[in-house]
Amino acid sequence: MAEDKYNLKNPAVKRILQEVKEMQSNPSDDFTSLPLEENIFEWQFAIRGPRDSEFEGGIYHGRIQLPAEYPFKPPSFMLLTPNGRFETQTKICLSISNHHPEHWQPSWSVRTALVALIAFMPTNPNGALGSLDYKKEERRAFAIKSRESPPKYGNPERQKLIDEIHEYMLSKTPPVPQLSPSQALEEHPTNSDGEAQANQQDSATMVAGNGLPNPVVGDRAVEEEPLVLANANPGTAEMGVRAAREIPAREPSNQPLQRPEMRVQRSADDRLFTWAAVGLTIAILVLLFKKFMKSSGHGAVFMDGS
Repeated sequence: MAEDKYNLKNPAVKRILQEVKEMQSNPSDDFTSLPLEENIFEWQFAIRGPRDSEFEGGIYHGRIQLPAEYPFKPPSFMLLTPNGRFETQTKICLSISNHHPEHWQPSWSVRTALVALIAFMPTNPNGALGSLDYKKEERRAFAIKSRESPPKYGNPERQKLIDEIHEYMLSKTPPVPQLSPSQALEEHPTNSDGEAQANQQDSATMVAGNGLPNPVVGDRAVEEEPLVLANANPGTAEMGVRAAREIPAREPSNQPLQRPEMRVQRSADDRLFTWAAVGLTIAILVLLFKKFMKSSGHGAVFMDGS
């Protein structure tokens, strides 16, 4: 990349060229990213699926747009390869993206952001807008397909860079691993177990959503939990990730519900108590009436008559 055609006095250009050199001098097997020759504020990247996940072995391409105020303002990110976790051609809303400039730190870099994106892949979407929650076998199928050919996007120059990045990542990314028998059984349960599990999931979904299906989300930004980054200097990619927490659903009980019977029993007890109170009240009134009659002189007549 010829640096003489860029304005080296521009802080953003100077920083971007530094990151390009650092990316080339310290390459990673987990990702690669380069700017377009005609516009160094436009980057193409590819990440490999995180190990020990359904994305392992996959190659996922994307686009980065750096603002003119970079690194004092954050970039935006977009995935181009179907993956089952994020929507494609939709800007991802992360704490390191332009959707949350209040979280961005100028010491962070493109390298930092790509490591964070890889860490987010296997996390629970937790119902975030625009996120996807495909089954593991579907995500694994996307991972296998992602190796076949790179996505088609942009002009010929951009496509040429995408193809070069894809070839590089193919040489660094092992194939999608074969499932062990236990993993295959976990992802493809038997009919009875699978139907029971599906019924439990459907019941939990109906309870959680009051019987309403999830709304269809259009071209929306993907909102994720904030990242907690540490030691995120331009040449450093170490960080921690605060993943979205999944609240486990309660297991359905095999015992029949007792609440209706308890309410019926309680109603019967209430009626019995009411009648007892009425009878006691009548008895007290009768005694008071007899006492009044006796004290008024009519008691003798009344007693004789009785």
